[in-house]
Amino acid sequence: MASDGVILRFEEVSFEHGPSKPILDEVSFTVRRGNKITLMGQNGGGKSTIFGLIAGALDKSKRENAEEVPHGSYKPESGRVMLAHAGITVATAKQVIPRNELDLTVREFFEKRFPQKVYDIDPKIDAVFEAVNFSAPHDRIVRSFSGGQQARLLLASALITDPDLLLLDEPTNNLDKAGIEHLTNFLINYKKTVIVISHDADFLNSFTDGVLYLDVFTRKVEQYDGNYHNVVRDIAARKEKENAKNAQLEKEIQEKKDKANFFAMKGGQMRLVSKKMRDLAEELEGELIDVRKEDKTIRPFTIPVQDGLSGELIRIKSFTMIKDHEPFKRLCDIGLARNRHLLLRGPNGIGKSTLLEKIYGAQNAIPPLQRTPSDSGITILDGVRVGYYRQDFSMMDFNDTVYQSLEKVIRSVEGRLIETELRATAASFLIGADSIHTRIGSLSEGQKGLVAFARLVLQKPGLLIMDEPTNHINFRHLPIIAKALDAYEGALILVSHVPEFVKQIRIDQVLEMGK
Repeated sequence: MASDGVILRFEEVSFEHGPSKPILDEVSFTVRRGNKITLMGQNGGGKSTIFGLIAGALDKSKRENAEEVPHGSYKPESGRVMLAHAGITVATAKQVIPRNELDLTVREFFEKRFPQKVYDIDPKIDAVFEAVNFSAPHDRIVRSFSGGQQARLLLASALITDPDLLLLDEPTNNLDKAGIEHLTNFLINYKKTVIVISHDADFLNSFTDGVLYLDVFTRKVEQYDGNYHNVVRDIAARKEKENAKNAQLEKEIQEKKDKANFFAMKGGQMRLVSKKMRDLAEELEGELIDVRKEDKTIRPFTIPVQDGLSGELIRIKSFTMIKDHEPFKRLCDIGLARNRHLLLRGPNGIGKSTLLEKIYGAQNAIPPLQRTPSDSGITILDGVRVGYYRQDFSMMDFNDTVYQSLEKVIRSVEGRLIETELRATAASFLIGADSIHTRIGSLSEGQKGLVAFARLVLQKPGLLIMDEPTNHINFRHLPIIAKALDAYEGALILVSHVPEFVKQIRIDQVLEMGK
């Protein structure tokens, strides 16, 4: 690659996940050294695949056998992905910690970021922890951290190798306000090249130099310069201009066709005029612009509530909060009946997800937990069906196909398969015939989230537990999801660090866990 300041180049790259699922079609773009770029596109459109192709280019530059591509990286079907030179270092902060790394200690987790043994790993860990505003014992197990703490671990693990090119996949997921502010300031002052996938507009606008927009319909990447808000406005203005031009052309086309039909009826020499009018109409049709389509949004939906419930559904008399990595028991007295919404609030790591797990376990553990205030501090009305949206989607079997996952839910509720209800619900969450038989584990994180919502609709819960439901989800879907939660008529317990989302949902009680 020429020394023109370009650190990454895609040249007519095509890629597909199998012959029936094309992702990229002759995509070309460049990223210059030191730029901070946003990668936009619809859930499941291929943004994380682009990161995988970059990782594949890195592996190719460092391996003798270019055909050998490690797990998590990809090789193009055609075209080239090129890094500036073989010495370029690339690190990716993924959306979630891989499942096979959750039972590692912090030290072991960071040691895996290096190809060889690192003997001074502890001071390196402490240095990157300072960069991401975090601290933790190095022998603590990764699984024991909250979602927000794991997000910081992911970022720190990418920074520990001091990469030339940093790839961040939804880095604000699970982060509280303080965490997002710290990450924002870090990126503003970061001197190297960054590509970020995120749906947080204000976060992106604070540091973005340009945008790569992956169009899920054309499978092309459009490249724009400027901050995030300006680029979004430019795209909207361009679309409006193209629609206006097309409207004018379509009017002229119809006029030509009407004249062609009129002169054709006259017969004789008028048929030549008619043919000329039709030829002009065809020329104008060739000038019609293929306007870029907007990402699809999910349909408005309702989460039905379980029938036959009355009185108090759940009472919480105590919970465990975490301070300085140590648990402390706290007393409270909160009861929720039907149509009551509770918000759990507090910083990352305070114990919100731990409380949600305890609530879910109180109803679903086998054998059942002793549901008394002196034991778990949680009492749930017998027979209440609990719907749980977990941050890591572990309420789903990743080996199931989407169809199998939805079928299990509908059979557990209805006692039989209702095919039309299953498919209609799936379609409302953009799960079509091309993806309904895909394994859950093969979906993007955003697609897993949509499957999780489809399961809740079919489950018809009496108690709904939502742990960070905005994570990984396309911002266009969020108002629809907020409206569904606002209208939910069962008992709702919500955790979210996105104030704009929470404001759209009726909240009847708040449990401030950090106070």
